[in-house]
Amino acid sequence: MVGARGTVAAILLFAIGAAWAQDHAAHAGGKPHPQRFALGSSAAVDSSGTIWAVHVNGGRVAIRHTGGVGQSWSAPVVLSEAEERIEADGDARPKIAVGASNELYVTWTHPLAKPYTGEIRFTRSIDGGKTFSAPVTVHRDRQQITHRFDAVAVSQRGQVFVAWIDRRDAVLAKEKGETDYRGAALYYAVSDDRGATFRGDFKVGDHSCECCRIALRPRSDGQMDAMWRHVFEPNVRDHALAVLAPDGTVTDLHRVTFDDWRIDACPHHGPSLVADGAGTLHSVWFALPSDEAGAFYGRLGEGRVDGQRKLGSAAAEHPDLAAAGDMLAVVWKEFDGERTQLRAMTSSDRGQTWRDQVLASTGDASGHPQLLEAGAGFVVFWNTRAEGLTLTAVPR
Repeated sequence: MVGARGTVAAILLFAIGAAWAQDHAAHAGGKPHPQRFALGSSAAVDSSGTIWAVHVNGGRVAIRHTGGVGQSWSAPVVLSEAEERIEADGDARPKIAVGASNELYVTWTHPLAKPYTGEIRFTRSIDGGKTFSAPVTVHRDRQQITHRFDAVAVSQRGQVFVAWIDRRDAVLAKEKGETDYRGAALYYAVSDDRGATFRGDFKVGDHSCECCRIALRPRSDGQMDAMWRHVFEPNVRDHALAVLAPDGTVTDLHRVTFDDWRIDACPHHGPSLVADGAGTLHSVWFALPSDEAGAFYGRLGEGRVDGQRKLGSAAAEHPDLAAAGDMLAVVWKEFDGERTQLRAMTSSDRGQTWRDQVLASTGDASGHPQLLEAGAGFVVFWNTRAEGLTLTAVPR
């Protein structure tokens, strides 16, 4: 007889496998699940407090904005080309970042004809959203291979970093007859001129997981922290952290989570990463250590995780977090058997103690929630099929 926790673990593994199969079926020419496909979206806040959201509208990437919680969204402005297919499923969704002068930078993945392949597309607005440039492909490598699961962020010096999962090294290893190449690789490109041009492709490292989002965090020195799910030998899918410099130099690549999850599949659950006012790194992620499946929070240290705690039940998924000084907020979604709840926890002491709360719920399909620092507090952006693009304030 299988125990309750073992049953939950088995269900989660089945769900992970189903998501993996669905993702790859879509890029093999199959039809993606319409509910999930329509809900992949991201948001960012500019210096005036305006919230910008990118999502899929009628099969194309579109952008809208609003003044905040309780205010209406603008009409959508289409950014992608008419015949361009868009990935907007799970961790593969359009992304947006805002520059110091309210420049808007948007990326997405355009799937190609061959299975599992794609290219990273980019557009920008340097006039605060009034006009956008024609989309371009960021990376120089144009093989019909995996360039997917894009991430975009702006450094403290105004340089635009775009990172992605890349299979060029795995393909090369296969051509050489090497059979022990694990996963894919992580690459990035940098723009010094507000997205007009990019240089790269800079390799971060081999053996990344194939289908999880990448977390980018700007550092005060102009470099970028990158955190991603890594395939440690022989097949442990924990997380790695590295520092990316604008010149392509990668330093301090090391392991930062230690759940020892061994699985030959991609869970479609990438991490999120922030720093508090004292510079301590905080993260949320998904793992299945033994039979304790679920979403987790922890403070990242050298060779350890401090204060690691599970979020909600085994049904918790796709967490995100934000920080403002000593204040932290974590959000995730969790199915209670009837509805999907939007849940959160907050801390005023840099993660030492926490307060849990339920913010909202939906009875239909939903995308991944995203936490934003807006004004004096935190706001959750959530795209649901029933309610559309929603913003919910997080009580402190």
